[in-house]
Amino acid sequence: MKKLYLVTNSDNYTESEFLERVEEALKGGIDLLQLREKDKSTREVLDLAIKVKSLADSFNVPLIIDDRVSIAMAINTGVHVGKSDLPIRYVKKLMPDNIIGATAKTVETAKKAQSDGASYLGVGAIFETATKVKTVITSVDTLNSIKENVDIDVYAIGGLTFANVDILKGSKVDGICVVREIMNAENVFKRTRDLKEKINQILV
Repeated sequence: MKKLYLVTNSDNYTESEFLERVEEALKGGIDLLQLREKDKSTREVLDLAIKVKSLADSFNVPLIIDDRVSIAMAINTGVHVGKSDLPIRYVKKLMPDNIIGATAKTVETAKKAQSDGASYLGVGAIFETATKVKTVITSVDTLNSIKENVDIDVYAIGGLTFANVDILKGSKVDGICVVREIMNAENVFKRTRDLKEKINQILV
């Protein structure tokens, strides 16, 4: 089971520093990798995605591109789409065999995402997070309700860290998504390895 999902954040890093951190996370044991770049041009994201995909492929870890369906199609990766992106059902027509991720905060939106063709769901935020300006907190009860009503994998996301991930103990969630907890760690490899070990104990 793919339990540890890293969503990247390249803020404050040179490209070489960023790629080094991604590689250390891959060495540490992440199971899924999403390249999220909100402010770069399509060409810039494509150039970076090609390099990240090479790293991910060398560790047999699936790469998922955030938002940019055209880039995911161009280099044959998965894609994660939000509510303002191309609707899931159309992405499914374009990429019938690729991973398609979606975000859900309610049982209703989760069930619709699954019926439209989503491969997995990101559900949160479980805690306050610095990656988005507006954080709408999602309870673990809601997380469990969503999981009970869909057949696809559900990942908890939002402010999760090594120190607070125990909140998910006993939940039915399939895995967790983290950003800064790994990307900004002093020792990326060690933090990834330790976090992976902890969630393997919590999510059984």
